[in-house]
Amino acid sequence: MVDISIIIPCYNEVNNIAKIAYQIDKIKKENTDLVLSFIIVNNGSADNTKSELDKYSSNNNFKVVNLDKNQGYGGGILKGLEQAESQIISWTHGDLQCDLNDVIKAYRSNKSKLLSNNCIVKGKRIKRKFFDAFFSTSMAIIASILFLKKFNEINAQPKIFSHKIAKKLKYSPTDFSLDLYLLYISKKNKYEIIEYPVIYKKRQSGISKGGDSIKGKIKLSIRSLKYMFKLRFNTNEINHS
Repeated sequence: MVDISIIIPCYNEVNNIAKIAYQIDKIKKENTDLVLSFIIVNNGSADNTKSELDKYSSNNNFKVVNLDKNQGYGGGILKGLEQAESQIISWTHGDLQCDLNDVIKAYRSNKSKLLSNNCIVKGKRIKRKFFDAFFSTSMAIIASILFLKKFNEINAQPKIFSHKIAKKLKYSPTDFSLDLYLLYISKKNKYEIIEYPVIYKKRQSGISKGGDSIKGKIKLSIRSLKYMFKLRFNTNEINHS
C-alpha cells in the first residue's frame, strides 16, 4: 500500500525535469521504509516537458499524467488527485522552490494526525524577503477578515492531507485559488491546520507562473481577492464544501 502520493504540477518546466527526477530518485533511496508515489502532471506544456518526462520516467520512479491542454494550476493538481492511490496525499510546485524532502519530513512528523482524517499539514515559509512576506500576509489578513477565521500563508507549499479531505475538493477552482479553497474547507469543517516551517529556494530554471515578480504578485493578489469575495458571498460555493 502506498503511504503517500505526492503530486507535482508542471507547466513548461523542461529545464527542471532532470532536477525533479534526481530528487525523487534520491528520496526513494533514502526512505526505503516508505512506499512513495510521485505523480507529475504535465499540464499542457508548450515546450519539451513531455519528451523530457518520457526520458526520465522509464525507471518507474514516478507516474506521468499528460494533459493535452493547460487546465490551470488547480485543474492540473485535480487531475493528479484522480491518480492518487493512497490514504495521504500531497501537492507541491514543480519549480522546486519547496524542497521535495520537506514533504517527506512533514509527513513523518505528523503521520498519526494525518491518518485521523481531520487535519491538514501545510508549509510555513520562513526567512522570506520583505515584499514576498508583505503580499502573502496581506492576503491572509483579508481572508481572515472576510471569513472570520484565522488564515496564514495561503499559498505556501507543501499541502498534505487525507484522501477523505481530497474528496471535498470536487468543486475546487482550477486556478491558484485551489490553495485558498483547501484551507477554506478545512476551516469550515474545523480540521486542525498544522504548519511546517520551510525555506523556499530561488527558482533555478524556467519562468514563474505565479507571483515571483511584483507584477505577478499583484495579478495573483487580484485574482485571489476576486475568488475570496465569490467564496464569501456565493451560497452555492459554501454549500458544496
